[in-house]
Amino acid sequence: MSVEIRELDLGASGIADEVVVLQRASYRVEADLLGARTLPVLRESPRRLRRTREQFLGAYEGDRLVGAVSWKRSGPLVDIHRLVVHPDRFRRGIAGALLDALEALQPDAERWTVATGAVNEPARRLYESHGFVPVGEQLVDGSIKILTYERRAATA
Repeated sequence: MSVEIRELDLGASGIADEVVVLQRASYRVEADLLGARTLPVLRESPRRLRRTREQFLGAYEGDRLVGAVSWKRSGPLVDIHRLVVHPDRFRRGIAGALLDALEALQPDAERWTVATGAVNEPARRLYESHGFVPVGEQLVDGSIKILTYERRAATA
């Protein structure tokens, strides 16, 4: 089944709830990969999610939300805050399709940033395949290495 990607309005009935359910399933897998008992997004409520002021795209299979990407735009910078896919839909090209759709929606962006756990090989491969390069790392909770990736627009 192919996915349909569309903008999400977190203020619409039930949308924030769907995103929270999806991200809890997805980030539970990442928490396990990172060796973390929990991550802050695993406790995020729909109300708190709406307050982030992030913009969202969702990937749907029929009526089911199977993936989402969120970002904030600041001038020429697009900062990707979350990219989640339901675990039963991993490795089906959904995350890549969401990144492609976001790139098409923000064609004038000059710089893109995103972060992921250093041990999250699937996420790292995805970002690197989309032209992102690691530009920094930090330790969170004393033991979880987070890599920051960046991509700059090609200059004409």
